[in-house]
Amino acid sequence: MSRLIRKRSRQAFTLLEVLIVVMIIGALAVFVVPNFIGTETKAKEKLADAAIKSGLGAIDRYRIDMGHYPRSEDGGLRALIEKPSDEQEAKKWAGPYVGAEGLKDPWGNEYIYEYPGRYNEGGYDLSSPGADGQPGNDDDITNWKVE
Repeated sequence: MSRLIRKRSRQAFTLLEVLIVVMIIGALAVFVVPNFIGTETKAKEKLADAAIKSGLGAIDRYRIDMGHYPRSEDGGLRALIEKPSDEQEAKKWAGPYVGAEGLKDPWGNEYIYEYPGRYNEGGYDLSSPGADGQPGNDDDITNWKVE
C-alpha cells in the first residue's frame, strides 16, 4: 500500500517546481517580447517599400501593353483594373494588371500616383502615406529620394 501512495505523490508537481517554471517563463518573456514589439510596423513598411519600388508589379506591364504609363487625368492607378472606354485603347489593354486590393498599401490607404511625375521626370511618382495615413510627412514611403 505504501508503494501506491508514493506513486500518487510523485505524479504531481511540487509548489517549488511550479514556481521555478513560472520564473523561467517570465525571464524568457522579458528577453523575447521586446524583440517582437514593432516588427509588424517594420514588416508593413518593407512590404510597402517593395511594392512601390516594383511599381506594384503592374505599372510597367501596363506601359508595355498600352505604350504609356497610366495617366493621372485618366484615373491614375484605376487604369490598372478598369478597361479604358476608348475603343483603340481597350484593344491594347490586357488587364486587369492587379486586383483592387493591390492599389492599397499595407495600412489600407490608397497608393498616391502621379504621371507625369514631379520628382521622377519622364516617369511616375508613387508613394504610400505610411502608417498615419497622412501624406507629406516623415513616415511616407516613396519611389523618389527627398533630400
